[in-house]
Amino acid sequence: MKPKTARNRLNYAKKYGYCLFNGDLTELQLIKRYKRVHAMKALSALSKFLGVYDEWMRLVKNYGLKWSAKSNDDLIIERLTKTVNPSELFEWIKTVKKAIPELSAFMDFMVVTGLRFVEALESYNLIIRLANEGKLDQYYNAERKVLEHFRFKELFIRRTKKAFVSFVPHELVERIAEAKPLTEDIIDKRLRRRGIPAHFGDLRELHANLLLKNLRQIEVDFLHGRVSTTVFMTNYFNPTWITDIRKRVFRSIAEIRKQIA
Repeated sequence: MKPKTARNRLNYAKKYGYCLFNGDLTELQLIKRYKRVHAMKALSALSKFLGVYDEWMRLVKNYGLKWSAKSNDDLIIERLTKTVNPSELFEWIKTVKKAIPELSAFMDFMVVTGLRFVEALESYNLIIRLANEGKLDQYYNAERKVLEHFRFKELFIRRTKKAFVSFVPHELVERIAEAKPLTEDIIDKRLRRRGIPAHFGDLRELHANLLLKNLRQIEVDFLHGRVSTTVFMTNYFNPTWITDIRKRVFRSIAEIRKQIA
């Protein structure tokens, strides 16, 4: 786990461990849904460590607890009522690039790839490191103009969040290779210092919707890592398919980059 996630698990396990020890999950039923999910994940990890996972799962079933922080209905309603204006996001990107030039390449990278914020940081810094070591070709396939995340499974192929490939213009990769590494803390501090809010979470959604103009939904799902490794390896990753999708992805990328130039 990421250090932040590990600390979160430990803190929730300390706070609600007695529920597992006493075999009584009533307290979990009473707390807010988003806290309940964090507590359940922590107690699940604790039960595995203690060798009582089967007993934990029996308790979860008996108490009718759910793992999702929100129901499917709630998620759909949230999508229907969420109003994020694409033009406002484009303006936010341009504001960040103008106010903090050293983040310009990272902002372009996020909006071009649609990676999650943490994945984008990992990829951005990996490009810099490998370029400095003269090994960038181990990650960036210049001929196909694709970052092959699947070659670094420990970073990008996680249990529930995956990233297999991202199509990126060669000149953007070169800009990143010459930049300095970034961290969440550096980005957060520079934004707060200038009073600029963070909207990184909205960029992935924007990316997906803009790609739909030139790609099918299943292709967008693939680029966003929403397929199993089995489906990916057996049905998708082949030179012919990559060449076809690349042309349409770069058509979308050109449209996106016009909006943030």
